[in-house]
Amino acid sequence: MGFIYTIVDFFQSGGTFMYPILIVFALGVAISAERFVKLAYVRRSNQKMWDQLHPVLAEGDFDTARQMTAEDESTSAIDQIMGMGLAGQGAVRRLDDIEIAIEESMMEIIPQLEKRTPYVALFSNISTLLGLLGTIMGLIEAFTAVANANPAEKADLLSASISVAMNTTAFGLMAGIPLLICHAMLTTKTSEIVDSLEMASVKTLNIISEAAKRQAG
Repeated sequence: MGFIYTIVDFFQSGGTFMYPILIVFALGVAISAERFVKLAYVRRSNQKMWDQLHPVLAEGDFDTARQMTAEDESTSAIDQIMGMGLAGQGAVRRLDDIEIAIEESMMEIIPQLEKRTPYVALFSNISTLLGLLGTIMGLIEAFTAVANANPAEKADLLSASISVAMNTTAFGLMAGIPLLICHAMLTTKTSEIVDSLEMASVKTLNIISEAAKRQAG
């Protein structure tokens, strides 16, 4: 309980700027949690679908592969990409046209994966800046109050006021640093998913190209 009282006292002594920092931190945490859950789901569904789809593609059974992407209820990102590529292969289009269709699908999917992630970094910066602003405003109030105080009490009053004013900077950093770490982790996870989609696209294009060469030969 003593630890909780210490936190509450620390928060209350920081002044009014502690509340906007807390709100910004809460928004950042909420977005981070939603993004982590979403990216984890996308990664699992993509991996599951690719594990099922790749052996079928390797056998050259494109009709079955098209049916699998059409019937998959998870509507994963890899479904959309492979669906576009396999649709082009089924229409007997050139390999360049199939590649363009896959790239177009990737351009639609990547913004969905990156959605709201930049706000986490933004909230990290805002919380830090709010902490600095709160400290500056607190110092202004402290020096204004000290100017009219008894000379014997000025040193004690000033040190106490500065200590309270610095709480907002500390809290701003306490909120900003975890959000910055979350942003880095989300960016890394998003990049890994995009890389896996590009890898699957290249493998699929190579399989389609080899199948077309066999037919032509």
